[in-house]
Amino acid sequence: MKPYILPFSEIDQSKLMEVGGKGLNLGELSRIEGLQIPDGFCVTTEAYRKAIEHHIELENLFEQLSVLKAEDREQISAISKSIRSTIENLKLSQAVELAIKQALVLLGEDETFAIRSSATAEDLPHASFAGQQDTYLNILGEKEVLRHVIKCWASLFTDRAVTYRIQNGFDHRKVLLSVIVQKMVLSDASGIMFTADPMTSDRRTLTIDAGYGLGEALVSGLVNPDVYKVQDGIISEKKLGTLEMEIRPLAGGGTQEVKRGKSSQQVLSDNQIKQLAEIGKKIEAHFGSPQDIEWCFVQNEFYMVQSRAITTLFPLPDTKGQQTPRVYMSIGHTQMMTAAIKPLGMSFFEMISDTSLERAGGRLFADITHDLSSKLGRTRLLAATGQQDPFIQGALHTLIDDKEFMKSLPKGKRNVKGGIFTAASMKETVKIYRRNDPTILQGILDSFEKELTDIDKQLSELSGVQALQFIEADRERLLEMAYNPTLLGAIISAILANNYLNKQLEKWLGESNAADALSKSLDHNITTEMGLALGDIADVLREYPEVLAYLSTEPREEDFFEKMAMLPGGEEVREAFGTFMGKFGMRCPGEIDITKARFAEKPTQLFPVLLNNISVLEPGEHRRKFEAGKLAAKQKEEELLQRLSRLDGGNKKAKKVMKRISVLRHFAGYREEPKYYIVRRYQVYKKALMKEAARLVEQGILKQNEDLFYLYFDELLQVVKTQQLDYSKLEQRKEDYARFEKLTPPRVLTSDGYIPSASHAGKDIPEGAIVGIPVSTGVVEGRARVVLSVEEAKLEKGDILVTRFTDPSWTPLFVTISGLVTEVGGFTTHSAVITREYGLPGVVGVENATKLIQDGQRIRIDGTKGYVEILNG
Repeated sequence: MKPYILPFSEIDQSKLMEVGGKGLNLGELSRIEGLQIPDGFCVTTEAYRKAIEHHIELENLFEQLSVLKAEDREQISAISKSIRSTIENLKLSQAVELAIKQALVLLGEDETFAIRSSATAEDLPHASFAGQQDTYLNILGEKEVLRHVIKCWASLFTDRAVTYRIQNGFDHRKVLLSVIVQKMVLSDASGIMFTADPMTSDRRTLTIDAGYGLGEALVSGLVNPDVYKVQDGIISEKKLGTLEMEIRPLAGGGTQEVKRGKSSQQVLSDNQIKQLAEIGKKIEAHFGSPQDIEWCFVQNEFYMVQSRAITTLFPLPDTKGQQTPRVYMSIGHTQMMTAAIKPLGMSFFEMISDTSLERAGGRLFADITHDLSSKLGRTRLLAATGQQDPFIQGALHTLIDDKEFMKSLPKGKRNVKGGIFTAASMKETVKIYRRNDPTILQGILDSFEKELTDIDKQLSELSGVQALQFIEADRERLLEMAYNPTLLGAIISAILANNYLNKQLEKWLGESNAADALSKSLDHNITTEMGLALGDIADVLREYPEVLAYLSTEPREEDFFEKMAMLPGGEEVREAFGTFMGKFGMRCPGEIDITKARFAEKPTQLFPVLLNNISVLEPGEHRRKFEAGKLAAKQKEEELLQRLSRLDGGNKKAKKVMKRISVLRHFAGYREEPKYYIVRRYQVYKKALMKEAARLVEQGILKQNEDLFYLYFDELLQVVKTQQLDYSKLEQRKEDYARFEKLTPPRVLTSDGYIPSASHAGKDIPEGAIVGIPVSTGVVEGRARVVLSVEEAKLEKGDILVTRFTDPSWTPLFVTISGLVTEVGGFTTHSAVITREYGLPGVVGVENATKLIQDGQRIRIDGTKGYVEILNG
């Protein structure tokens, strides 16, 4: 039989399910040589299990709780209260009570104790659950200890603990509770130490929060603590708190709040700060990861009372044993895809990259160490990131300004290639600019279409290893298509024309960002065509109320088309969908991730956009707006040329400007084509991949088709070859992915965990405004609609869309909105291009915009200067 009591000295890694995460960590701490740990024991989960087993009333309450969602707050509160009350009225078994009493005698009858909860889903490497259960301090006497053990059991069902478990997918029945009974340290000072900065993920900086008395005042937020920062054993920063209160123990048990007079003295001396930091690094080394440590200080001795992993740090790329510093740049930020990507999606992302990539936290990073250590490499990086994401550029400047860090970087072969600016594409740029004829691209696009038809046919005739090897070998042709020099030359021509127009027209006419107005309603933009095509479906839907009503009921994916076809107008709408899917069915939100469900696979994700169009636009309005944009651009062109003609040398200037405007309008729309054809090719691959998934499910190797997404491509090939798979690896990958989804990836990261910050403050920014990057001119006021996914978008005319980032799947929403704010982006990213094309003011790169701006607030955005103002609370 499992014991009801375990002393700290008997707790090792095998005892997690008996003592929970916090108890396990105390056992580990007790084995670190030279560390002072207050003695104690754990009342094991077996005691808790014995107390609640076969309790019919609790079982019924657990069942009621299991069906609730995190937003069901009132029901959670009521049921949790009933569970707590029921547990608090439980009686300890004679065997459990005797075991606790015997353990207390060994620790000393006159001692007081801290009694803490330790759940089996607490203080784990990737889920802290910190503060979810209750803690009781300075408990005196065995009767009170026994009572508080039961109170700890009940605190497993506080509202906050229950809600947290629901949000993180933990089964309430499977989370068990151990109780820590530990000698009370009547501390003169106490606090928390983070061996890495939890706010910035900087592993180089150790942070200590310190206050007087017991730690509860600090943990509960009753005081502003002293804050000390230590780097490499040196105190780098000190901020003294306003410590006018402390919590002290009472002689008969319990605690009290005591007021203190103001003091300018540090809680800990400099020597004590350094001593504590050394202890922290020793604990971090033992656990092998950055730690969140609770400490006490009494009679000139430090005592460690708890340590847990810091779960909010973004993981570091694998340095592969390299000793020298490395610098990594987020690829997701440059590609407007900052969400976590499943392993198979990563493999295909890597397939289209001309740069070798590193994986971390479900994202991909480029190792730019050698690029930064090279003068030419730095110049190219700064130029490219200035267009893609100026916050990356700013972070790089922060590193470059650190002379000592730059000296430490090793020299070597540069990793980041030229992107679209290859030697071949620059050569083509000259030809395309001179000819200025968009028809020269049609032959290339026709060849892409033929190639896609050919590989689709070839792959359809293959299966198993042959199919996967075909995809593997096709990478070279995929890259040739993605980096076609003529197509890239057209895109570069438009970029150069855009830059010329903005620079020269401001110089000659004082006209800022003139190219924005000249870029409205471009031809040859495949993404704009998709938005217009969705508008056409919406117009068909308007004519058939029964079908429209059916869409509003959130129909099931699997039989949507069949059921719709039975309604009046169903066949007509189905035909409209078929036309759309033929050209755009391979697209979707986050489409660069091959594992994402395409529109053709999940058409219901289009419904919110369609219903939104119908509710806020008149029939045909989407196309009238497009034509109006064309007309506005033409009128702006004529106005600018007339103004130029009045200047000295005006005719010559006008001729140069007219040529650039023509180049801009002929070729700017082609920016979306490379990605469109990559996604088209992905869909051909995916069809073959899902055929393999179905076969592996049939053979019992996979449990469901989507399991395939948690294998990297090379692993998938091996599984198909060997017909063997360690399924536990997939289960771990799924857990990792769920955790990665919640993390915010840094733009730039060093191998020691430092995340350099960057600001991008523009000129003449009003006080209190939120600064971003201006990408589309104009000023607009409106209601902020904070939207995190296309599926949840509910917009009205004039709303300002606030989101993390946009990709082509968001384009149909641009017909409705009056302005755009994103957290990620630069001048050449999707959101910037489309806002200019639609003539909408746009500000991108507004860090934490979806948190700082609340849904429904009235805001003003200035797309010329690059800021957002919140006009009401």
